[in-house]
Amino acid sequence: MAEHEPTNVAVIVAHPDDEVLGFGGTMALHAERGDTVSVLFLATGLASRLPPNESPTPEAISALRADARAAGAMLGVKLMEFADFPDNQMDSVPLLSVVKVIGEFVERTGAQLIYTHHMGDLNIDHGITARAVLTACRPLPGAQVTKIYAGEVLSSSEYGVPEDRFRPNTYVDITEKLEIKREALARYTSEIRYWPHPRSVKAVAMLARLRGAEVGLDAAEALVLLRDVRSGV
Repeated sequence: MAEHEPTNVAVIVAHPDDEVLGFGGTMALHAERGDTVSVLFLATGLASRLPPNESPTPEAISALRADARAAGAMLGVKLMEFADFPDNQMDSVPLLSVVKVIGEFVERTGAQLIYTHHMGDLNIDHGITARAVLTACRPLPGAQVTKIYAGEVLSSSEYGVPEDRFRPNTYVDITEKLEIKREALARYTSEIRYWPHPRSVKAVAMLARLRGAEVGLDAAEALVLLRDVRSGV
């Protein structure tokens, strides 16, 4: 078998913790085999929980970003960056502004493989992120991005309208990485909720077991392959 050639992987999501919820095990697998994993967050994920006209404090943002870096370190992330689009209001800014930030990040990191949101998620920021990724990574001649996947994020993907629900066609065996995914998620002390909330560590582990059982594995992360450009078979 040919030796694996390292790949530049970009995980582009709306909010801190989305990356672990959707792709934590997959990210750890990429890092383990020598791929470079970079993460871009587009919004904070904090403002939507505050009263109207109140913004998150610098201390709260710093704490959340510290949690994100701690989780990323556990998963082997090499680069992590934070944009500052309005939380749960990304529809209030021109899509082109989001596209430009993503395009610059993709070009700078040399990303060939991208993981992002499912466009049918209930969360408005998730859908905009997905559309902006596809726009920024249009398959033009000479494009460096050859593969794009969408993942599911509990407390959003399962809440979409029935015809737009997440329907996976790809599964990643994360049996050996489920525990580190759980531990990375637990780093998000301000984001994690108690069972039976879908954004609880228990719910995430149960989903991984369910997705695994769908394809004969102990645990898996489910994906939708959005694009796969190959030079051969």
